[in-house]
Amino acid sequence: MEKEILEIRWHGRGGQGAKTAALLFGEAALETGKYIQAFPEYGPERMGAPVTAYNRISSSEIKIHSGIKNPDILIILDPTLFDTCNVLEGLKEDGIILVNTKESPERIREKLFLKESKIKIYTVDASKIATESLGRDIPNTPMLGALVKILGILDFQSFFNSVKKRLQEKFRGKESFIEKNLEAIKRAYEEVKSE
Repeated sequence: MEKEILEIRWHGRGGQGAKTAALLFGEAALETGKYIQAFPEYGPERMGAPVTAYNRISSSEIKIHSGIKNPDILIILDPTLFDTCNVLEGLKEDGIILVNTKESPERIREKLFLKESKIKIYTVDASKIATESLGRDIPNTPMLGALVKILGILDFQSFFNSVKKRLQEKFRGKESFIEKNLEAIKRAYEEVKSE
């Protein structure tokens, strides 16, 4: 998906790592030579409450400094948000939805009443990957791997190396935890499904 500026909106719940994923994605994309913005939208932050974070990515300087109202890509860390808020609001007609779910993209299309839409839908069971890799259902890092795969504009190995470096800085001395997150990213990259 090649656009001048690609806008991404992350939806999750407090504790799932949407903010961290947006920041990690931004930092890693920056190191691959892209221009990037990464920022959260703060509300009453508490475990389980809806959380939103954003990214802009471009090959040239980004001069916009406002919130993202019409994203090209939605990343949904928790599919129960479909029932509690309008996560599809503002998504472009030719947008992309990436959902953490064990369901197929076709089933998500039905659930969201998007049968006649040009929107592309991808799914990955990031919760299962996180639980198997990390021992906890924190789907943010697996979703990074799936996102890089569907975007197709970042070199996976460069992105992966950058995320590894960031995790090593953030979690110094926790090599096992870092390796498990990296394993989760690789798995999601391989396991993401499209229609």
